[in-house]
Amino acid sequence: MRLRKVKGAEEKVAVSSFVAHNVKENKGKWSEVFGNNNPIRLEIGMGKGRFITTLSKLNPDVNYLGLERFQSVLVRAIEKREEDQEPNTNLLFLCEDADDLTDIFDDGEIDEIYLNFSDPWPKARHAERRLTSGTYLAKYDKVLKKTGKVVFKTDNNDLFEYSLESFPEHGWKIETVTRDLHNSEFADGNIMTEYEIKFGKLGKKINRLTASR
Repeated sequence: MRLRKVKGAEEKVAVSSFVAHNVKENKGKWSEVFGNNNPIRLEIGMGKGRFITTLSKLNPDVNYLGLERFQSVLVRAIEKREEDQEPNTNLLFLCEDADDLTDIFDDGEIDEIYLNFSDPWPKARHAERRLTSGTYLAKYDKVLKKTGKVVFKTDNNDLFEYSLESFPEHGWKIETVTRDLHNSEFADGNIMTEYEIKFGKLGKKINRLTASR
């Protein structure tokens, strides 16, 4: 489905103080950007930002970055933070593409990566575009600390099965797996995205895994 363009989104993203700009200049310096040495966690494809914004408020001693490449989507997250009477300072948005991760972050600069309801790219010829393909796992391997991990959630069963094969195939270890997150031991403390709330109301089961090297 074609993404609806939001009038003025480009301009709003360009001037927002909630967005990190000239990000490639910050490579290796993200702790300086936040002004502390707290762990840095990254959500790739954050959408309207409910997950990462909620998480950042619950964990003030962790720095968070929300990456979203579509300005018309990112602007909604910006607007929500503008409405916040006390916006927290441990969260920044990035209007960037996941393809550029290794240009934005230095080796081992990120502590944890979240992939929430990523585009499944269902056609076989598009497999390498999936955020759990070998192409992207190699990027995560570079920017994550050696003790870092990836947390992946999806409603798409085919993408989940693909991911369960892809991680080990490229040298990763699957640590935890559930095919029904909301009725599992991992439900406590789970922060839901906008999509997840919608799917939950429909009774749709959510898959989740965590992986490390």
